[in-house]
Amino acid sequence: MDFNRVKLPREIHSGPGVLKETGSICKDLKLSGRVLVASGPRTMKIAGESVISSLQDHEFDVETIIIKKPSMDAVEEVQDHMENMSAVLGVGGGKVIDVAKMASTRSGTHSVSIPTAASHDGISSPRASIKNQGGSVSLSAEPPIGVVADTQIISQAPFRLLAAGCGDIISNYTAVLDWKLAHRLLNEDYSDSAAALSLITAETTIKAAGHIKEGLIESAAIVVKGLISSGMAISIAGNSRPASGAEHKFSHALDIIAPEPALHGEQCGVGTIMMMYLHGGDWEFIRDTLKTIKAPVNAQELGIEPEYIIQALMKAHNIRKERYTILGDRGLTEAAAIKLARKTGVID
Repeated sequence: MDFNRVKLPREIHSGPGVLKETGSICKDLKLSGRVLVASGPRTMKIAGESVISSLQDHEFDVETIIIKKPSMDAVEEVQDHMENMSAVLGVGGGKVIDVAKMASTRSGTHSVSIPTAASHDGISSPRASIKNQGGSVSLSAEPPIGVVADTQIISQAPFRLLAAGCGDIISNYTAVLDWKLAHRLLNEDYSDSAAALSLITAETTIKAAGHIKEGLIESAAIVVKGLISSGMAISIAGNSRPASGAEHKFSHALDIIAPEPALHGEQCGVGTIMMMYLHGGDWEFIRDTLKTIKAPVNAQELGIEPEYIIQALMKAHNIRKERYTILGDRGLTEAAAIKLARKTGVID
Protein backbone atom coordinates (compact mmCIF):
# COMPACT_ATOMS: atom_id res chain seq x y z
CA MET A 1 0.00 0.00 0.00
CA ASP A 2 1.27 3.48 -0.89
CA PHE A 3 1.30 6.11 1.82
CA ASN A 4 1.61 9.86 1.29
CA ARG A 5 3.68 11.58 3.97
CA VAL A 6 3.16 15.32 4.26
CA LYS A 7 5.77 17.36 6.10
CA LEU A 8 4.84 20.89 7.15
CA PRO A 9 6.31 23.50 9.50
CA ARG A 10 5.33 22.67 13.09
CA GLU A 11 4.68 26.31 14.00
CA ILE A 12 4.24 29.51 11.99
CA HIS A 13 4.47 32.86 13.74
CA SER A 14 3.86 36.11 11.85
CA GLY A 15 3.14 39.68 12.81
CA PRO A 16 4.89 42.97 13.59
CA GLY A 17 7.64 42.57 16.19
CA VAL A 18 7.46 38.76 16.38
CA LEU A 19 11.22 38.58 15.78
CA LYS A 20 11.77 39.45 19.44
CA GLU A 21 9.98 36.22 20.38
CA THR A 22 12.40 33.99 18.43
CA GLY A 23 14.03 32.57 21.56
CA SER A 24 10.69 31.69 23.14
CA ILE A 25 9.43 30.18 19.87
CA CYS A 26 12.55 28.01 19.58
CA LYS A 27 12.00 26.79 23.14
CA ASP A 28 8.40 25.89 22.21
CA LEU A 29 9.82 23.94 19.25
CA LYS A 30 11.85 21.91 21.78
CA LEU A 31 15.15 23.28 20.52
CA SER A 32 17.93 23.77 23.04
CA GLY A 33 21.67 24.17 23.48
CA ARG A 34 23.72 25.30 20.49
CA VAL A 35 22.12 26.88 17.42
CA LEU A 36 23.60 28.41 14.28
CA VAL A 37 22.29 31.70 12.91
CA ALA A 38 22.94 31.95 9.16
CA SER A 39 22.36 35.34 7.59
CA GLY A 40 23.56 37.73 4.91
CA PRO A 41 25.90 40.71 5.40
CA ARG A 42 22.98 43.20 5.44
CA THR A 43 20.27 41.04 6.93
CA MET A 44 22.45 40.18 9.92
CA LYS A 45 22.18 43.85 10.95
CA ILE A 46 18.53 44.18 9.91
CA ALA A 47 17.28 41.13 11.78
CA GLY A 48 20.05 38.71 12.71
CA GLU A 49 21.30 40.67 15.69
CA SER A 50 17.79 40.83 17.19
CA VAL A 51 17.38 37.08 16.65
CA ILE A 52 20.71 36.41 18.39
CA SER A 53 19.75 38.64 21.33
CA SER A 54 16.41 36.86 21.76
CA LEU A 55 18.06 33.44 21.59
CA GLN A 56 20.70 34.40 24.16
CA ASP A 57 17.97 35.72 26.47
CA HIS A 58 16.56 32.18 26.41
CA GLU A 59 19.91 30.53 27.20
CA PHE A 60 20.84 29.36 23.71
CA ASP A 61 24.51 29.11 22.78
CA VAL A 62 24.60 30.98 19.47
CA GLU A 63 27.12 30.77 16.64
CA THR A 64 26.85 32.78 13.41
CA ILE A 65 27.81 32.46 9.77
CA ILE A 66 27.46 34.89 6.87
CA ILE A 67 26.11 33.57 3.56
CA LYS A 68 26.98 35.54 0.44
CA LYS A 69 25.80 33.24 -2.38
CA PRO A 70 23.18 30.46 -2.58
CA SER A 71 25.77 27.94 -3.80
CA MET A 72 26.56 24.36 -2.84
CA ASP A 73 29.85 25.68 -1.43
CA ALA A 74 27.79 27.84 0.95
CA VAL A 75 25.64 24.83 1.88
CA GLU A 76 28.76 22.79 2.68
CA GLU A 77 30.24 25.68 4.69
CA VAL A 78 27.08 25.87 6.82
CA GLN A 79 27.16 22.07 7.24
CA ASP A 80 30.73 22.30 8.52
CA HIS A 81 29.48 24.55 11.34
CA MET A 82 26.54 22.35 12.34
CA GLU A 83 28.22 19.68 14.43
CA ASN A 84 26.35 19.39 17.75
CA MET A 85 23.90 22.11 16.68
CA SER A 86 20.20 21.58 17.40
CA ALA A 87 19.17 23.80 14.49
CA VAL A 88 20.18 26.38 11.93
CA LEU A 89 18.14 29.57 11.72
CA GLY A 90 18.10 31.11 8.24
CA VAL A 91 17.66 34.87 8.73
CA GLY A 92 17.37 36.78 5.47
CA GLY A 93 16.01 36.51 1.95
CA GLY A 94 15.28 33.40 -0.07
CA LYS A 95 18.96 32.69 -0.76
CA VAL A 96 19.87 32.47 2.91
CA ILE A 97 16.79 30.42 3.81
CA ASP A 98 17.40 27.98 0.95
CA VAL A 99 21.02 27.43 1.98
CA ALA A 100 19.95 26.90 5.61
CA LYS A 101 17.24 24.41 4.56
CA MET A 102 19.62 22.47 2.35
CA ALA A 103 22.37 22.37 4.98
CA SER A 104 19.94 21.20 7.67
CA THR A 105 18.57 18.51 5.36
CA ARG A 106 22.03 17.16 4.59
CA SER A 107 23.02 17.33 8.26
CA GLY A 108 19.88 15.68 9.56
CA THR A 109 19.01 18.62 11.82
CA HIS A 110 16.22 21.20 11.96
CA SER A 111 15.98 24.61 10.31
CA VAL A 112 13.92 27.66 11.23
CA SER A 113 12.94 30.10 8.49
CA ILE A 114 13.13 33.79 9.42
CA PRO A 115 12.47 35.85 6.27
CA THR A 116 13.41 39.53 6.01
CA ALA A 117 11.64 39.84 2.64
CA ALA A 118 8.68 38.14 0.96
CA SER A 119 10.03 37.57 -2.53
CA HIS A 120 9.31 33.87 -3.19
CA ASP A 121 7.64 30.77 -1.72
CA GLY A 122 10.81 29.20 -0.36
CA ILE A 123 9.88 30.56 3.09
CA SER A 124 8.14 27.32 4.06
CA SER A 125 8.46 24.95 1.10
CA PRO A 126 10.33 21.62 0.95
CA ARG A 127 12.47 22.92 -1.93
CA ALA A 128 15.74 24.85 -2.10
CA SER A 129 17.05 26.77 -5.09
CA ILE A 130 20.83 26.42 -5.19
CA LYS A 131 23.05 27.95 -7.87
CA ASN A 132 25.49 25.91 -9.93
CA GLN A 133 27.53 26.60 -13.06
CA GLY A 134 24.48 26.26 -15.30
CA GLY A 135 22.25 28.64 -13.33
CA SER A 136 20.16 27.40 -10.43
CA VAL A 137 18.69 24.01 -9.58
CA SER A 138 15.65 23.27 -7.42
CA LEU A 139 16.46 20.57 -4.88
CA SER A 140 14.29 18.60 -2.48
CA ALA A 141 14.77 19.68 1.14
CA GLU A 142 13.17 19.23 4.52
CA PRO A 143 10.73 22.08 5.22
CA PRO A 144 11.65 24.31 8.15
CA ILE A 145 10.40 23.16 11.54
CA GLY A 146 9.23 26.71 12.21
CA VAL A 147 8.64 30.03 10.46
CA VAL A 148 9.07 33.41 12.17
CA ALA A 149 7.91 36.17 9.82
CA ASP A 150 8.16 39.68 11.24
CA THR A 151 5.83 41.66 8.99
CA GLN A 152 7.21 44.96 10.25
CA ILE A 153 10.71 44.11 9.03
CA ILE A 154 9.37 42.57 5.80
CA SER A 155 7.32 45.73 5.08
CA GLN A 156 10.53 47.80 5.27
CA ALA A 157 12.32 45.73 2.61
CA PRO A 158 12.44 47.20 -0.91
CA PHE A 159 8.91 47.04 -2.37
CA ARG A 160 10.30 45.37 -5.47
CA LEU A 161 10.84 42.22 -3.38
CA LEU A 162 7.23 42.17 -2.16
CA ALA A 163 5.94 42.67 -5.72
CA ALA A 164 8.16 39.79 -6.86
CA GLY A 165 6.59 37.62 -4.17
CA CYS A 166 3.19 38.43 -5.62
CA GLY A 167 4.43 37.36 -9.04
CA ASP A 168 5.53 34.02 -7.63
CA ILE A 169 2.11 33.48 -6.02
CA ILE A 170 0.16 34.50 -9.13
CA SER A 171 2.19 32.04 -11.20
CA ASN A 172 0.29 29.27 -9.37
CA TYR A 173 -2.46 29.75 -11.95
CA THR A 174 -0.46 28.49 -14.91
CA ALA A 175 1.47 25.99 -12.77
CA VAL A 176 -1.79 24.21 -11.90
CA LEU A 177 -2.95 24.36 -15.54
CA ASP A 178 0.29 22.66 -16.58
CA TRP A 179 -0.14 20.07 -13.84
CA LYS A 180 -3.68 19.28 -15.00
CA LEU A 181 -2.41 18.99 -18.58
CA ALA A 182 0.29 16.50 -17.56
CA HIS A 183 -2.33 14.57 -15.57
CA ARG A 184 -4.64 14.31 -18.59
CA LEU A 185 -1.98 13.54 -21.20
CA LEU A 186 0.55 11.52 -19.23
CA ASN A 187 -1.50 10.31 -16.25
CA GLU A 188 0.85 12.14 -13.90
CA ASP A 189 -0.18 12.02 -10.24
CA TYR A 190 -2.41 14.95 -9.35
CA SER A 191 -3.57 16.18 -5.96
CA ASP A 192 -6.92 17.98 -5.87
CA SER A 193 -6.24 19.34 -2.38
CA ALA A 194 -2.77 20.70 -3.24
CA ALA A 195 -4.07 22.27 -6.46
CA ALA A 196 -7.05 23.80 -4.63
CA LEU A 197 -4.83 25.36 -1.95
CA SER A 198 -2.49 26.71 -4.62
CA LEU A 199 -5.33 28.32 -6.60
CA ILE A 200 -7.08 29.74 -3.52
CA THR A 201 -3.77 31.32 -2.53
CA ALA A 202 -3.39 32.95 -5.96
CA GLU A 203 -7.02 34.12 -6.01
CA THR A 204 -6.78 35.62 -2.52
CA THR A 205 -3.63 37.53 -3.44
CA ILE A 206 -5.19 38.82 -6.65
CA LYS A 207 -8.30 40.02 -4.80
CA ALA A 208 -6.03 41.94 -2.44
CA ALA A 209 -3.87 43.40 -5.24
CA GLY A 210 -5.21 46.92 -4.80
CA HIS A 211 -4.25 46.86 -1.12
CA ILE A 212 -0.64 45.78 -1.62
CA LYS A 213 1.27 49.01 -1.09
CA GLU A 214 4.82 50.00 -0.24
CA GLY A 215 5.70 50.19 3.45
CA LEU A 216 2.44 48.76 4.80
CA ILE A 217 2.61 46.00 7.41
CA GLU A 218 -0.80 44.77 6.21
CA SER A 219 0.56 44.35 2.67
CA ALA A 220 3.52 42.33 3.93
CA ALA A 221 1.12 40.13 5.91
CA ILE A 222 -0.97 39.37 2.80
CA VAL A 223 2.03 38.32 0.73
CA VAL A 224 3.70 36.35 3.52
CA LYS A 225 0.49 34.40 4.10
CA GLY A 226 0.27 33.63 0.38
CA LEU A 227 3.88 32.48 0.10
CA ILE A 228 3.55 30.22 3.12
CA SER A 229 0.33 28.72 1.70
CA SER A 230 2.07 28.04 -1.61
CA GLY A 231 4.87 26.31 0.26
CA MET A 232 2.32 24.14 2.05
CA ALA A 233 0.66 23.21 -1.25
CA ILE A 234 4.06 21.97 -2.43
CA SER A 235 4.44 19.89 0.74
CA ILE A 236 0.98 18.37 0.29
CA ALA A 237 1.72 17.47 -3.34
CA GLY A 238 5.12 16.04 -2.51
CA ASN A 239 6.62 18.07 -5.36
CA SER A 240 6.63 21.65 -6.64
CA ARG A 241 3.91 21.09 -9.27
CA PRO A 242 1.29 23.30 -7.53
CA ALA A 243 3.56 26.33 -7.83
CA SER A 244 5.96 25.65 -10.70
CA GLY A 245 5.17 25.13 -14.37
CA ALA A 246 6.22 26.54 -17.73
CA GLU A 247 6.45 30.06 -16.27
CA HIS A 248 9.15 28.80 -13.88
CA LYS A 249 10.96 27.03 -16.71
CA PHE A 250 10.98 30.38 -18.54
CA SER A 251 12.40 32.11 -15.46
CA HIS A 252 15.13 29.50 -14.98
CA ALA A 253 16.03 29.77 -18.68
CA LEU A 254 16.36 33.54 -18.29
CA ASP A 255 18.66 33.01 -15.30
CA ILE A 256 20.98 31.08 -17.59
CA ILE A 257 20.68 33.23 -20.73
CA ALA A 258 20.31 36.83 -19.57
CA PRO A 259 23.53 38.61 -18.50
CA GLU A 260 21.63 40.30 -15.65
CA PRO A 261 18.42 38.41 -14.79
CA ALA A 262 15.62 40.06 -12.85
CA LEU A 263 14.19 38.68 -9.60
CA HIS A 264 12.78 35.15 -9.73
CA GLY A 265 9.21 36.24 -8.90
CA GLU A 266 9.34 39.09 -11.42
CA GLN A 267 10.34 36.72 -14.21
CA CYS A 268 7.71 34.18 -13.17
CA GLY A 269 5.05 36.89 -13.28
CA VAL A 270 5.94 37.86 -16.84
CA GLY A 271 6.16 34.18 -17.74
CA THR A 272 2.66 33.64 -16.35
CA ILE A 273 1.26 36.27 -18.72
CA MET A 274 2.67 34.43 -21.73
CA MET A 275 1.89 30.89 -20.55
CA MET A 276 -1.69 31.88 -19.75
CA TYR A 277 -1.98 33.06 -23.36
CA LEU A 278 -0.76 29.65 -24.56
CA HIS A 279 -3.33 27.96 -22.32
CA GLY A 280 -6.06 30.13 -23.86
CA GLY A 281 -6.80 31.79 -20.52
CA ASP A 282 -7.31 35.40 -19.48
CA TRP A 283 -3.71 36.57 -19.77
CA GLU A 284 -4.79 40.22 -19.82
CA PHE A 285 -6.26 39.83 -16.33
CA ILE A 286 -2.92 38.46 -15.10
CA ARG A 287 -1.06 41.35 -16.76
CA ASP A 288 -3.41 43.97 -15.33
CA THR A 289 -3.15 42.50 -11.82
CA LEU A 290 0.65 42.60 -11.97
CA LYS A 291 0.40 46.22 -13.13
CA THR A 292 -1.81 47.04 -10.14
CA ILE A 293 0.83 45.58 -7.83
CA LYS A 294 3.51 47.52 -9.75
CA ALA A 295 5.30 44.32 -10.77
CA PRO A 296 7.02 44.10 -14.19
CA VAL A 297 4.89 43.04 -17.16
CA ASN A 298 7.38 43.31 -20.03
CA ALA A 299 11.03 42.98 -21.00
CA GLN A 300 11.77 46.68 -20.52
CA GLU A 301 10.43 46.66 -16.96
CA LEU A 302 12.41 43.50 -16.22
CA GLY A 303 15.51 45.27 -17.51
CA ILE A 304 16.16 42.41 -19.94
CA GLU A 305 16.78 42.77 -23.67
CA PRO A 306 14.01 41.30 -25.90
CA GLU A 307 16.44 38.89 -27.57
CA TYR A 308 16.97 37.09 -24.25
CA ILE A 309 13.21 36.79 -23.72
CA ILE A 310 12.91 35.03 -27.09
CA GLN A 311 15.87 32.76 -26.42
CA ALA A 312 14.45 31.82 -23.00
CA LEU A 313 11.06 31.00 -24.52
CA MET A 314 12.73 28.75 -27.08
CA LYS A 315 14.90 26.95 -24.51
CA ALA A 316 12.52 26.78 -21.54
CA HIS A 317 11.17 23.33 -22.45
CA ASN A 318 14.65 21.90 -21.89
CA ILE A 319 14.61 22.95 -18.23
CA ARG A 320 13.53 19.95 -16.11
CA LYS A 321 12.55 17.98 -19.19
CA GLU A 322 10.77 15.39 -17.08
CA ARG A 323 8.17 18.03 -16.16
CA TYR A 324 5.58 18.25 -18.93
CA THR A 325 4.01 21.69 -19.52
CA ILE A 326 2.15 23.66 -22.18
CA LEU A 327 5.53 24.07 -23.93
CA GLY A 328 5.49 20.35 -24.76
CA ASP A 329 8.58 18.35 -25.65
CA ARG A 330 9.63 20.44 -28.66
CA GLY A 331 9.19 23.94 -27.25
CA LEU A 332 8.54 27.05 -29.31
CA THR A 333 10.04 27.98 -32.66
CA GLU A 334 11.66 31.39 -32.93
CA ALA A 335 8.70 32.69 -34.94
CA ALA A 336 6.22 31.37 -32.37
CA ALA A 337 8.22 32.83 -29.48
CA ILE A 338 8.35 36.27 -31.13
CA LYS A 339 4.63 36.15 -31.88
CA LEU A 340 3.81 35.15 -28.29
CA ALA A 341 5.98 37.84 -26.71
CA ARG A 342 4.62 40.55 -29.02
CA LYS A 343 0.99 39.49 -28.69
CA THR A 344 1.18 39.72 -24.91
CA GLY A 345 3.14 42.99 -24.97
CA VAL A 346 6.22 41.48 -23.34
CA ILE A 347 8.30 42.83 -26.21
CA ASP A 348 7.46 45.59 -28.70
